[in-house]
Amino acid sequence: MTTNEFTLLFRRRFSMAHRLIAGDSVKCAVPHGHNETVSVKLEAVDPAPLDGAANMVESFARAKATWHRWIDGHVDHALQLSHRDPLIGYFREHEPEKLPMLLITPGDPTTEALAACMMAKANALFATETSPLRCVEVEIEETPTNTVIFRGVPEHHLDAGYLGLPGAPWWLRGDMSINDL
Repeated sequence: MTTNEFTLLFRRRFSMAHRLIAGDSVKCAVPHGHNETVSVKLEAVDPAPLDGAANMVESFARAKATWHRWIDGHVDHALQLSHRDPLIGYFREHEPEKLPMLLITPGDPTTEALAACMMAKANALFATETSPLRCVEVEIEETPTNTVIFRGVPEHHLDAGYLGLPGAPWWLRGDMSINDL
């Protein structure tokens, strides 16, 4: 049996805004933004020795293309909200064209929740592409002094039935979605 001796690491910066409505932080209850950096660590699903020719687990270009497209095209400049946030109703009524720019999490969009969602999404994207890789760790630097690292099982921390809708939530689908609105 071959162990994973190679880890691919990709970093991407994005801008975002969010607010946290469930806690008691007055500052965080007001919409505010961060410039964040997300790092994903990838390993082979079925580790194997280098082949003596291409000598890669997967080409960097192929491994990061869809992930970067999702971050750059959908996560960057998204407004992250709890599925319970009344701002969703505002957008539905007054600015429905902006609904695709809302990243919705089950509960408050904390860095912890986002890290779990991002790991699940990365693995869904890789599975859709039949990639030989899987995401084993997500690190999100929210500020230069605050970072969250997630190495667990996203499904243990995310309520897939958070909206009571049939089908998989956005973070388990291998598409470009960031919400289920």
